[in-house]
Amino acid sequence: MRKVLIANRGEIAVRVARACDDAQLASVAVYADIDADALHVLVADEAYALGGNSPADTYLNIEKLLRVASESGADAVHPGYGFLSENADFAQAVLDAGLAWIGPSPETIRQLGNKITAREIAVRAGAPLVAGSDGPVASAADARAFAEEHGLPIAIKAAFGGGGRGLKVVRRLDEVEEAFDSAVREAVVAFGRGECFVEQYLDRPRHVEAQVLADTHGNVVVVGTRDCSLQRRHQKLVEEAPAPFLNADQTARIYQAAKDICREAGYVGAGTVEFLVSADGAVAFLEVNTRLQVEHPVTEETTGIDLVQEQFRIAAGRPLSVLDDPKPRSHAFEFRLNAEDVGRGFLPSPGTVTAFAGPTGPGIRLDTGVRSGSLVPPQFDSLVAKLIVAGANRQQALRRARRALAEMEIAGVATVLPFHRAVLNAADFTSESALAVHTRWIETDFAANIPADPAYSHTAPDGARRTISVDVDGKRLAVGLPAALLDAWVSGAAALPAGVGLGRLDDGGSAPGTTGADDAELRSQMSGTVVKWLVEPGAEVAEGDPVVVLEAMKMETQVSAHRSGTLEDITHGPGGIVTVGAVLARIA
Repeated sequence: MRKVLIANRGEIAVRVARACDDAQLASVAVYADIDADALHVLVADEAYALGGNSPADTYLNIEKLLRVASESGADAVHPGYGFLSENADFAQAVLDAGLAWIGPSPETIRQLGNKITAREIAVRAGAPLVAGSDGPVASAADARAFAEEHGLPIAIKAAFGGGGRGLKVVRRLDEVEEAFDSAVREAVVAFGRGECFVEQYLDRPRHVEAQVLADTHGNVVVVGTRDCSLQRRHQKLVEEAPAPFLNADQTARIYQAAKDICREAGYVGAGTVEFLVSADGAVAFLEVNTRLQVEHPVTEETTGIDLVQEQFRIAAGRPLSVLDDPKPRSHAFEFRLNAEDVGRGFLPSPGTVTAFAGPTGPGIRLDTGVRSGSLVPPQFDSLVAKLIVAGANRQQALRRARRALAEMEIAGVATVLPFHRAVLNAADFTSESALAVHTRWIETDFAANIPADPAYSHTAPDGARRTISVDVDGKRLAVGLPAALLDAWVSGAAALPAGVGLGRLDDGGSAPGTTGADDAELRSQMSGTVVKWLVEPGAEVAEGDPVVVLEAMKMETQVSAHRSGTLEDITHGPGGIVTVGAVLARIA
């Protein structure tokens, strides 16, 4: 390998570009129009425009990605995580184009990426499992039948999903239909496939995973365990390594099952085998992620093994640099710094980062895709950076984490920093004798009353910057402009080309606090796209009833009625774009 195309964006693209530099490989970035000045574009050796702003037009567009690989002379592709990282068709297309694919084989991705066949592999490997459907369920009625047979709660899962998208937990029979439809919609948007299956849901479990490396020489190594139980909407917020408070038998079962599953699947590459550990200590296989995980840095910090470099070695046909399971040498936490407003139920908060300053000191690592002035666009995931803190043991790492989070500064968008600071004062998480958190702990047990961020952005992101990106035959060039000229352009932003990023407030509604507000107006608490209305105009609703589904940053959120009355005057149909504070309808 000489030159690697990074088929991704954000902090993971920055991470891979820097790994390429360490390995003396050239790096090629790609970008959507709105990402023209993103950090991953600037740190790569070369950058090429994909043209467009939606995921489908850019980072999910296989034809465009392969065209850039050809034009740039790249001879390998690293998919990062998310987007096409677990798409077997993309992996096959890369190989068919004569390029090296930095990941497992297409067949392995296909088998393990489909949670149905992954369960079959786990059965053959003798891994522990919960009850699940034999294959994709054809309808919400079939999902309901499974619930009636096996009991509640159940989990409806996108067969080709991951990262919490396309996953719905159902605790009442009358919620099955809407949960099934929502899971299918999210799966189609995020992964291009809508098939879903159903399985029993272990209530209040821990989420524990094993990081695996496997090469073409038959070596399979478990690099360590991680606990990822602190989640909201089934997406992780805090991870740590090694997973604490597991007994020797639990650890041994996880290590052995992870290796057995990978050997049964013929796995080659870096991957993660995920498990649930129930309240009574039972271990159950969950899924395999056939890619690099967001939380991989905590394993790197506790073992000294660079997992991206190992991916390069494996793709080049070389053996792993370590052939035995390494012992952890420290303890580390990762805090995902998402652009979300904790006080508003973790609502997405796209916008422009006006200030970004990281902490310093021993044991600190900051992986980021943004800097001061960067745009956090609404089209993509809310993750902007990751703060990783390591110490000699768990308690020292916790003390360092408190200092680091206190020093961390992000302004311009709401972030989850208040949650991270609060959780480090929660005895359920910080106890020296046990870990009492579980995958629903944030929804059921987290007691901190975190207010909504008063600086929450009320407008669409404007993307103002001091450089303008110019595409010459699809290749990015940055042109510096005087501030006065840029300001003049901002005042006439309507004449700017699409993708420059000098957007204005959507005409769909005014911001909260606007004078003359009508108490009957149902307003959006987030920027996003209308997916569907759950009630028809003229219907009676009660305060708290869900009435409309919005989608932003690849996640669906229900907006509930703020009062009881009759729903009328719907302003945005499915596909409509709304900003924070936009009027959605009236409840008279």
